[in-house]
Amino acid sequence: MSFIAQDNGGGDFKRVPPGVHVGRCYSLIDLGTQRVEYLGDVKMQHKIMVRWELFGEDEQGQPLTVTVDGQERPMTISKRYTLSLSPKARLRSDLESWRGKSFTDEEATGFDVSKLIGAYCLVNVTQSESNGKTYSNVASLTPLPGAMKANKPAPVHANEVFDLDKPDMELFAKFHEKLQETIKASAEWIGKNGQQASGQASNAANNGGEYEIDEDIHF
Repeated sequence: MSFIAQDNGGGDFKRVPPGVHVGRCYSLIDLGTQRVEYLGDVKMQHKIMVRWELFGEDEQGQPLTVTVDGQERPMTISKRYTLSLSPKARLRSDLESWRGKSFTDEEATGFDVSKLIGAYCLVNVTQSESNGKTYSNVASLTPLPGAMKANKPAPVHANEVFDLDKPDMELFAKFHEKLQETIKASAEWIGKNGQQASGQASNAANNGGEYEIDEDIHF
């Protein structure tokens, strides 16, 4: 697919703390067309996942890092979106807040979401509780203030784009199992590779719907 938007997990690992953090978009993942059921209404919706690496400190002055293979790396956070720029779409709302301006009617007819890769912003993170687990959520996105633009932190995570039209299977192999199952449940994956042997595809598809300018902003 082309990443053109149009107007038509809990666990015991280290959680991103609530607050406003400097973020850099480094990852865009095509989740494909997913079956989404809500209040008995079933829809097929094209989903994507956007991921940011975060920089800064928590309220206790501890850096927003985790240890990976013996190295300190920025914490990351993700958000899933329906690939749509309709007036009520969450993706449109977040992008307009990030840009600091609304989309024109012309822009809303087709926006290449891959332009987000490498762009910085402020990520407002909140936490919620569900079934005894704590979740960190991307509540909103805003542009970097002018004073921060000259001192942006250097990128750490390599940029990555996973496109189901031209899947990078080496990158796919690095995704965690639940993310792989979600992608395998997409209509695009099934169309190319067939249905999964177990019921995992159906479960992953249903879960997929639950989660729901200046030179520094490249879109």
